[in-house]
Formats: sequence, C-alpha cells, structure tokens
Amino acid sequence: MACDGFFWRDRRLAGEPEMIIRRRTVLAAGAVASLASGLAAAQGGRSNAARFSLAFAPHEGSFASRGGLIEQIAFAADQGFTAWEDNQARDRPVEEQERMARALEQRGMTMGVFVASMPKWAQFRPVLGGPDDAERDAFLADIRASVDVAKRLNAKCMTVVTGFLDPKTPLDIQTARIIDVMRRANDIVAPQGLVMVMEPLNTRIDHPNVYMQTIPQGFAIARALNSPAVKVLADLYHAQIQFGNLIPTLEACWSEVAYVQFGDNPGRKEPTTGEINYASIVRWLKSRRYGGVIGMEHGNSQAGRPGEERLVAAYREIDQG
Repeated sequence: MACDGFFWRDRRLAGEPEMIIRRRTVLAAGAVASLASGLAAAQGGRSNAARFSLAFAPHEGSFASRGGLIEQIAFAADQGFTAWEDNQARDRPVEEQERMARALEQRGMTMGVFVASMPKWAQFRPVLGGPDDAERDAFLADIRASVDVAKRLNAKCMTVVTGFLDPKTPLDIQTARIIDVMRRANDIVAPQGLVMVMEPLNTRIDHPNVYMQTIPQGFAIARALNSPAVKVLADLYHAQIQFGNLIPTLEACWSEVAYVQFGDNPGRKEPTTGEINYASIVRWLKSRRYGGVIGMEHGNSQAGRPGEERLVAAYREIDQG
C-alpha cells in the first residue's frame, strides 16, 4: 500500500499488442525530447525535463544553489521530479506551509512525509514504552496537531518515530505500551484518511537507543494494529546499516510498508556513492508496481551545483533499473 494510493499499471495486462506499445513508446519519447529541447531553448540552457518513472522526492537543500524553498521546488520539477519531502514542515509557519502546498500543486508534485512528532534527539526522548503517561500524552497531542498540517500540505503520510528504549522496563512491556499508544494515534488519523509511517532507525551510527531498529520490528507492530493508517517507513540507509538483506526483508514485510526512503551507505549521500545497489532496488519496486513516494533522505556527495548535477544524474542512472 502506497501513501498516495497510486499503483503501477502494466498496459500489457490490458491486452494491448506489444507492437502498439513500442510505437507509442517511441512517439512518447519523441514528444519528451521535443519538449526538453524547447525548454532548453527557452531557458537558454540544458533541460532535463523528462519525468522520472518513480516519484523520487528531493527536499529543501537538495538544490540549495537555486534559491529558497519555492525556487528549489520549481527547479526539482524542471528536472523531472514529481514529489517533494519535508521533515521539518510541521515547524514551518502556516503561511510557508500554504505557499509550499500551492507550489507543489502548480507543478503537479506529490507531497511526501513530514515528521509528525519530532523526537528530542539529544535528550533521548520520548520514551513511549516507559511508565510515564505524560510522554505518551504529549506524543498524541503532536499527532492531533499534525492532522491540520497534513491537510494544509495535501499530505497523506506523516513520519512517526516510536521513541527511545527505557532501560528499566522489560522490552515486551515497552512493546505493549507502544502498540497501545499507536492504537490511540490511529484513532486520531484514520478518520482523516491519513497514514502514519513508523520509521525504524539504525543504532550503530546515528540514533543509539531508539526503540524501533528494524523493518521487521515495525512490521510486527503494524500487523498487531492491523490498520491501514499505521504502516512502516522503509528507510534503506538505516536498514542497510542495522540489518542489511534489503530486498528479502522488503519482500517479507511489504504488506506493511507504505513509504520508502533512499540514501547510500556509508555517508548517507545519493545512490551510486556507496554499497547499496539501488538500481536493483528500483527494479524490485517496479516489479511490485510501487507508485508511492520515495524520499531522497540524504545529502549530496559534492557541494554546490556540481553536486546537484551529480544528484540528478545518479537518479537518472538508477531510474533505468
């Protein structure tokens, strides 16, 4: 299940002859080339306007040399990106949220996730599985407030981090408490048609002592809740560090995955800079007809415009998978 409800459709399944498909593909490619050429002439430079086949989502900072938030959205659209992601959107002023939503709508781009309840990373809080009801109540208050943010942004998905471990509470008790608080959060978002995606994080490099550490752990909690409004975010950078075995893990847990994020390892930069074979991941996602957003949850390996050009080129490369 993808957060935006869009799924791949293979036209051959509808009975169209292969020759017709090939002819249409050639014609479509010619149209795209003509459009790209026209845009390049109009802009006085090179255009990369052909849309990506998957909804890769940059974020503010991916194209920092192009200007502010709205200018970066426009530039990303001109490069063929069809989605956007913004972890910090909840903390932006309402007017800025509305401007971002208008910019995305004008460009025909899908809004990806934002973080519904930002953890206090330096304090290792919240501890949602511990004995303190106040932390769970504060988490639920954030979820309620995030419903309005999602509506402003036309977002269908919001990221949820299930907090940190309590060293004094048995793990099974913590799990039961987290299932309980996520059930209460489900009661808030489900009537609004929204989806919370729980994000497993790695403890080896970035987030020591977090509760949810693997995609299978998220799968278990999502299965216990058995709700379309509580699913898993598969951030493959974190997953590679913590557990690896990416495609078999996705295959086993796919029924509860509603959102995917990319980032290579080591370094958390764009695909093709590390050990993860993202071309194979893309082929697998296409085989599953995944039509949801893929967050580009990483930095650029090079600074400035050369790094931005390399970023686009890396996604062009893996998009051929």
